[in-house]
Amino acid sequence: MSAEVAVRAAVIAALRADGALMDGLNGLYDGEPGRASAPYGHVGECIGADWGGKDVEGRELRLTIGLRIANETPARLADLIGRIDPAIGQAQVQDGWRVVSARLVRSRVARDQGKPPAGWRAVIDYRLRAAREG
Repeated sequence: MSAEVAVRAAVIAALRADGALMDGLNGLYDGEPGRASAPYGHVGECIGADWGGKDVEGRELRLTIGLRIANETPARLADLIGRIDPAIGQAQVQDGWRVVSARLVRSRVARDQGKPPAGWRAVIDYRLRAAREG
């Protein structure tokens, strides 16, 4: 299995395993859902590039995580965003790929005018490095 698919699955499993995060969401989706009621989260695009060394097969991945709430203020997003980093740190080996590092690249919070009811959204981008086990 490709690192992109394996690491994405590991991150989704780790996020879903965080009870406090899931208590704050109606659902966590693999990709932007066509229909979902806020609050929800989704794992967006995953971009991969070669990374590794002499004896290490590796991939560097850029992974986007999105959150959406229907509240009038963005305060609720702070708790949800705070759960993402520790959850990603718990991602386990998936199909022979192990996450060796995860770093926040950038995050942004903005008013969501696109979908009624109006609310707030957060987009969080991570850089993950993965190595093939074995």
